Amino acid sequence: MSGLPKPAKENLEKCRSAAIAAVDVYNRPGPRFRTAHFIVLIILAWTAFFHGVFYKKGMKPWYKKKGLKPKGDRYVHIDGEPKHWDLSECLKQYFGGDNPPERKNLEFLIGLRNKIEHRSVPELDPGLYGECQAALLNLESMLVGQFGERHALMDQLAISLQFSQLTPPEKRKAAKSIATSAARTVREYVETFRAGLPSSTLNSLRYSFSVFLVPKVANRKDAADAAVEFIRLDEGNPAELSRLEKLNVLIKEKHIPIANLDLHRPSQVAAKVQEKIPYRFTVNAHAAAWRHFKIRPAGGAEKAGSTDAKYCVYDSAHGDYLYTEAWIEKLGVELAEPQRFLEVTGLQATEK
Repeated sequence: MSGLPKPAKENLEKCRSAAIAAVDVYNRPGPRFRTAHFIVLIILAWTAFFHGVFYKKGMKPWYKKKGLKPKGDRYVHIDGEPKHWDLSECLKQYFGGDNPPERKNLEFLIGLRNKIEHRSVPELDPGLYGECQAALLNLESMLVGQFGERHALMDQLAISLQFSQLTPPEKRKAAKSIATSAARTVREYVETFRAGLPSSTLNSLRYSFSVFLVPKVANRKDAADAAVEFIRLDEGNPAELSRLEKLNVLIKEKHIPIANLDLHRPSQVAAKVQEKIPYRFTVNAHAAAWRHFKIRPAGGAEKAGSTDAKYCVYDSAHGDYLYTEAWIEKLGVELAEPQRFLEVTGLQATEK
């Protein structure tokens, strides 16, 4: 770290320490809301990182007082110390008008921290893993880019030995409990934020890191040195993206939005939609609607699970389809006018 200003060195050490502590608290076994603790620490790490970058550039990441002030009194002070930019302000100063996936990932975590600050909803942990992992990987990548490889975190971190091949009953119960009032505002925030992202950002590993672990037996001595190896994807390389797309066809994971775990059968959908529109809406009209919008395959299709997970989920245990709150809301808007009702269902709109 020779050559760096002292404030930059101090923030770099603070960044690395907070990041390692974030990983430590996330990987400890236990039923608590690990995401909340991780977010507090990773935001601290990112804030220190940006402060280090700004100090390295000779900038003062401090809030200025509003209005014209004497030259020696331009900055806000708290207990005699200048008030440093928080992470939101750091993002504005660093990225300007650009909105790469790394920035959206951090904006998501900042908003989530504000929502969960006084709540404990551990059942949300599995659905937020991707954004948490991406925040850590992005941090290491930018640490190396700004300060060199010697500041990478890799030699102080290890793959967590907590993988399981089974989904215990407790996790299935946790998914259902997400609909409780304690988690409602949090899950609504998560779903709203994700829904507002362009597909290029939502599908980027720099926004949310999601992988499949495929067991592979090492066939030579030097291949057994590491149990897991992350191979970086160049998202600007069309050939790599094409290869990834083909792999996703072979191994496809359905991401069910957290807010859409309140699922409904067709008869329930019909009843709820009819409450929203002035026309009769039957189960048959609903069948015509899902065909029109192509949110699921027709009955008897080979790929029964190939649904638009925002609106429909295949329940393999019972061999039928369930529909989300988002689907009900969509139909309530789409079918409000008689001409559109006819276009979607093929039926004349008949008043109740």
